[in-house]
Amino acid sequence: MTPGAVGVVIATRNRAPSLALTLRHLLRLPERPPVVVVDNASTDGTPGLLSREFPQVRVVRLPVNRGALARTTGVRALDTPYVAFSDDDSWWAPGALSRATALFDAHPRLGLLSARTLVGPAAEPDPLNEVLAGSPLGPATDLPGTQVLGFLACAGIVRRSAYLDVGGFHPVLFFGGEETLLAYDLAARGWGVTHCADVVAHHHPAPSPRTGRSVIVLRNALLTAWLRRPLPYALGLTRDLARDARHDDDARQALRGALARLPAALRARRPLPPPVERAARTLDTAADAIGAPV
Repeated sequence: MTPGAVGVVIATRNRAPSLALTLRHLLRLPERPPVVVVDNASTDGTPGLLSREFPQVRVVRLPVNRGALARTTGVRALDTPYVAFSDDDSWWAPGALSRATALFDAHPRLGLLSARTLVGPAAEPDPLNEVLAGSPLGPATDLPGTQVLGFLACAGIVRRSAYLDVGGFHPVLFFGGEETLLAYDLAARGWGVTHCADVVAHHHPAPSPRTGRSVIVLRNALLTAWLRRPLPYALGLTRDLARDARHDDDARQALRGALARLPAALRARRPLPPPVERAARTLDTAADAIGAPV
């Protein structure tokens, strides 16, 4: 691997113990990547922990919680051509960053690489691996792996110039299910987004999901539709969520949250170019068939 070719960005908030474990793994990697931690206004002593135990890590402290936008702050703080994202409960397998660098170097159109994710101490394959590997978009002659329009942020590596070209993660979404919109925006600008199973990330999530995450994911799926998909599609998704909201509290909260952010989404609305919209519709059909995002 070319020295200094890839850096790692972690956005964190109030997860000091798991962040410390993540950093210990990352700092032992043979690639020795530079690591930037962007702290989303933690109140649990995270800054002190970082200064005491990880002085070699660059820390950017934000005065307020900026959600996924903190990753963009981290990308800008690095000058490496490629940037790997880790969450504060995930890290990269030894050799993964070297393999990713080789793929990016060999494929100039590659904008984002989605890795294979292994979960927990038993390194069980994340179910999304199989979904992404089987994407009906298939391969492209000038890209490695399989073309996709989705990924896990904790298992994503970007070409820094491509990420900044599209503005990074979108402020309207804040956090939760924000990956699809970034994939759409990269594809809309002509960048390749692929799943490469020979690049591996490890994810050790907490035993129980964060409170309210399902509501946020539903909200952001609807906002993504209003930001990038055709009006009939966005209206149909809104109608479906409104129907579910009559008997489901999560749907009710998601709809309320989406409506509050809808004016900002409409101001930033930019429908996908036809080839990318066709790809998105292909994936919609596949997801409906198997009940999972692709």
